[in-house]
Amino acid sequence: MMKKIFCIMAALMMIVFQMYHVEALTMAKNAQSAILIDSDSGQILYSKNETKKLYPASTTKIMTLILMFEAVNEGSLKWDDVLSCSAYAASMGGSQVYLEENEKMTAFELFKCIAIASANDATVVIAEAIGGSHDHFVEMMNEKAKELKLTNTHFVNCTGLHDSEHYTCALDLAMMGKYLIEIGGKKLFSVTSLYDSYIREDSDKKFWLVNTNKLLKQYDGVDGLKTGYTKEAGYCLVTTCLKEDLRLIGVLMDESDPKTRNSEMTEMLNFGFSNYHKKTLFKKDDVIDSQIIKDMIDQEIKIISKEDIHYLEYKGDQEEIETKISYHDLTLPIDENTSVGEFVIIRNDVEIGRYALYSQKTIKKMSFIQKILRVYRDMI
Repeated sequence: MMKKIFCIMAALMMIVFQMYHVEALTMAKNAQSAILIDSDSGQILYSKNETKKLYPASTTKIMTLILMFEAVNEGSLKWDDVLSCSAYAASMGGSQVYLEENEKMTAFELFKCIAIASANDATVVIAEAIGGSHDHFVEMMNEKAKELKLTNTHFVNCTGLHDSEHYTCALDLAMMGKYLIEIGGKKLFSVTSLYDSYIREDSDKKFWLVNTNKLLKQYDGVDGLKTGYTKEAGYCLVTTCLKEDLRLIGVLMDESDPKTRNSEMTEMLNFGFSNYHKKTLFKKDDVIDSQIIKDMIDQEIKIISKEDIHYLEYKGDQEEIETKISYHDLTLPIDENTSVGEFVIIRNDVEIGRYALYSQKTIKKMSFIQKILRVYRDMI
């Protein structure tokens, strides 16, 4: 009897897995490339040609926004800084808010123009303010791409206007989106979640910004991130969506039309939220490990994560995972704000999550007197 029950359960599990694979394999049929990831861990839930080099159109502006938020976070740019539009910025074609040469606008208003209306003129104003020139800003974009280990990305401009040497891939766009969310936080979503807004409100040139990401109104929880279109790139979309404690990022590249693009993104999001849930291994600030270091007073360093460590588990399937910790150089002194290692989650020989680890507190190297006192303490 028990054997019969076991066989039935095994058969049911096979049916579930077959349904899962069929559902996944039939997604994003019209897109040239697609990916769906967990925003926190970077775990890939679905992918199709995710490393194929394609033209990104205005999804390029995700990297522009990354450098903008880094500048703000570092203090070299402030939201209320008033920036002036150059002749070059005013000459930009494509999507624009029709900035005139020498027109002035705050960095925050320019951010709204970029994130909501995908304005190329506003994008170049920000680029020139941060990089000193558009060309130097593009160099910064490519350096940041290398830093983020985006191996299939190369930028020629900050806008996404077509160039045969300007390309990225769905995986790299997802990783850009993940990083932008990390550094942008609530300020980012306060703008990317807006369906519409205004600039120049107190003038006779009041301008209505309308978001081309229609999923903001069509799919509950969507609060960003960036659309894109050129004839060569097709219709592209990077979407982020939050439901309860789970945030997903979806990318579609080279779709034939906006309606199909939105339909296939809805399909991917439905798949992710319906089939996965968070499995938390450690909470933020939990002690995960300890290491003995001889040149410190108490000789033990406690290791923590500054965020919850989790992975996404397929609902109804308790899959086995492996975890490992790899440490960097643990030479003293150790700053509590500098990563000392990484916690890695592996399933079926595939890495599905990687988290930075930190010392619970800043550790200084012992002085000569402290070493003598410890030797004396150990002797008595």
